[in-house]
Amino acid sequence: MILQLVQDHVEFYRNMTIQEIYDLGVEMGIKADPRGEKAVRKLLEKAKKDYEELSDKKKKLFDEESFTNPYSDSRLLFGDPKKEVKRILAGIDANGTEVLLADRLGEKGTQIDLLIGHHPEGHAYASLHEVMDLQVAVYAEAGVPVNVAHALMTERMSEVERRIHPANHTQAVDVARLLDIPFMALHTIWDNLGDNFIKGYLKDKEFDTVGEILDHLLELPEYVESTKGKAGPYIVSGSEKSKAGKIVVFFTGGTNPSKEMYIEMAKAGVGTVIDMHMPEDAIKEMKKLHINVVNAGHMSSDSIGANLFFDELEKKGIEVVACSGLIRVKRG
Repeated sequence: MILQLVQDHVEFYRNMTIQEIYDLGVEMGIKADPRGEKAVRKLLEKAKKDYEELSDKKKKLFDEESFTNPYSDSRLLFGDPKKEVKRILAGIDANGTEVLLADRLGEKGTQIDLLIGHHPEGHAYASLHEVMDLQVAVYAEAGVPVNVAHALMTERMSEVERRIHPANHTQAVDVARLLDIPFMALHTIWDNLGDNFIKGYLKDKEFDTVGEILDHLLELPEYVESTKGKAGPYIVSGSEKSKAGKIVVFFTGGTNPSKEMYIEMAKAGVGTVIDMHMPEDAIKEMKKLHINVVNAGHMSSDSIGANLFFDELEKKGIEVVACSGLIRVKRG
C-alpha cells in the first residue's frame, strides 16, 4: 500500500516528455479542426491505406508520421522524444536566433528543455503546402462550391510548393542539432485552436457593422496588447460603418489562398472576412467586390492558439518562457 502511494506520488509529479507534449498538441489540433474530428480521423486511416498500396521502395520514403498526425507542418524537428520537460522557450517565429537564445539562457542559469515555434522550420516548412487542402472544406462551408474550392486550392498548393522548395529548410534545425536544443514546430495545430476560439467567440453574436466586430475583437487581451504595439486588428477593406453581412473567419490552413478564391467568396455572399493577414493583391480585389476585411493581426492571432495550448501545459506543471512575438495570456 505504501509502495503504491509512493509510485502514484512520483507519477503525479513526473514531468511530461517531449513526445507527450507533441501528442497533446496533435490531439488538440484534431479536436479543433474545422473539418470535424471524424473527417480528420478518416484522413489518418486513408494515409495508412495509401502506405500499404506502395511499393517497398516508396514505403521507405513515406512520411509515417502522417499515420497519427495529419498536419505535416507540425513536427518534432530535433530532440529525444523521451526527454522530460520542465521549461519551454516558445515563440511565434523560432529560428536560429531563438535556438541561440535558448542556449544562452541555459548558460545564464535558465535551463531550456524544449524550444517550440509556431511558424514551421525544417521539413515542416518544406511540406507547408500539404496542409492547405484543409481550406477546401472551410471555403465550401462559406458557400464556395466544393469543386471550385478544390480546383483553386490545388493550383495554389502547387504555387506555394514551388516557392518554398528552393529555401534552406534545415538552417535553424541544424543550429538546434549542433547546440543540442530540442526543437518543435506547431503550426496548423495552433492555427486550428485559434480559429476555433475566434469562431466560438463570435458565435451567436449579432453585428450590424464592421466597427462592431472590431470593437468585440478588441476585448481580447492579445488584441489589446498588439494594438498598443501598433499591430492590432484593423479594417483594410470597408469601414467601421460598413454593413457586416455574412461573417467568415479564416485563421488556419497553412497560408493564404489565391485572390481568385476571395472572388468566389463574394459570389457566395460573404460580407466580411476576418483573417490574420491578407495579401495586398487580394485586398484590392475585395475592395472592388465591396467585401469587408478585418486584418486581425498576425502575431496576436497566432498567440491565441498558442496560449490555449500552453494553458494546458502549465496545468501539468511546465513553465513557459515567451519570446519572439508570442503574447502570453493565461485563460486557465
